Amino acid sequence: MTNTASPRVGKSEELPLAGLRVIEFTHMVMGPSMGLILADLGADVVKIEPLAGDNTRRLGGSGSGYFPMYNRNKASLALDIKSPAGMATALRLLDGADIMIENFRPGAMDALGLGYAALSARNPRLISCSGKGFLSGPYEQRTALDEVAQMMGGLAYMTGLPDKPMRAGASVIDVTGAMFGVIAILAALEQRHRTGQGQAVTTSLYETTAFLVGQHMAQYAVTGKPAPPMSQRQSAWGVYDVFEASNGEKVIVAVVSDTQWRALCDAFGFVAFAEDEALAKNNERVRQRDRILPVIRERFRAYSPAELMARLEKTGLPFAPVAKPEQLFDDPHLNAGGLLSVVLPGGQSTKLPALPIEMDERRLGLRRNPPAVGQGGAEALLAAGLSEAEVQALVDQGVLRV
Repeated sequence: MTNTASPRVGKSEELPLAGLRVIEFTHMVMGPSMGLILADLGADVVKIEPLAGDNTRRLGGSGSGYFPMYNRNKASLALDIKSPAGMATALRLLDGADIMIENFRPGAMDALGLGYAALSARNPRLISCSGKGFLSGPYEQRTALDEVAQMMGGLAYMTGLPDKPMRAGASVIDVTGAMFGVIAILAALEQRHRTGQGQAVTTSLYETTAFLVGQHMAQYAVTGKPAPPMSQRQSAWGVYDVFEASNGEKVIVAVVSDTQWRALCDAFGFVAFAEDEALAKNNERVRQRDRILPVIRERFRAYSPAELMARLEKTGLPFAPVAKPEQLFDDPHLNAGGLLSVVLPGGQSTKLPALPIEMDERRLGLRRNPPAVGQGGAEALLAAGLSEAEVQALVDQGVLRV
């Protein structure tokens, strides 16, 4: 795997959220993703962890990528907030913060003395964002996880087979819920510009899932028929399928207009199809899918993957190889600016996806690698106004790890 240069990021003060101070009490994916987005956009994010570090750092299996992916561009403050000195230090940071984010179980922050009512009394400009399982209602005290929300909200049903619900292959609800959290934070910041007051905002897993499957709820409202799982759906298009090249490698090809249908026929020599007026319109092609698709499948299998991709590239049709995550390391498009060269806390070098936006024709890049436990914490305290003697005293008391 070859490392590439990270996208150009410019100076910190040039970034859109430069100057905003964010204190993060998070773990797993949803909360850290909120911090990641804010940090990539230029905010000064301090992740407060236990002295032993966030438990997410030690996850294995499918959780082993959580910490390295969602914690770049942050400082780590390893602090015992259950001690009086540690709590006093956390409050001192929060007194000067613009934003606080957390995603612990309902009531956990209040029990620590870090609920919004207590914090806003000290810092009325503070914006607090909580990532929860549920918004206000009968379920609000329940604990949820991404997969629980996918099952409960209908997404797992829509992803799997009729008798086999299946979660999506990434933490889509955690990450999308985090995005909605950041939207709420930015809206609260804009409102603070007018009122001078902060506020508490909440984002949730369950309502995020419901929002994502809202299109299927609307489909039912319009048609009166339940939406079948996507694996069993009747396509709205005559050609919208996964095909195989000569070696069995798979590619998705879509034909979503009559113009694209003619382009497909011209590119692959489907003369009979092109001349058949009954296939000129999409709805008729949908009715004749059993006739069309076997012919297309046979023709595509005559090409190597490279030949098939080259020919499809010229048609202007929507198409893509069916890739595995590890293949993205070598994707030429991502390597042109969409991957960050990252050094992980264990010392390994890798490439990970940048934030998927451009601002002023540039990508947002890497300023800090995912931190080791306590890395950057002392500097964050000094920047918040603590003296070197105060920081050293916290270390000597065993309250701070640097």
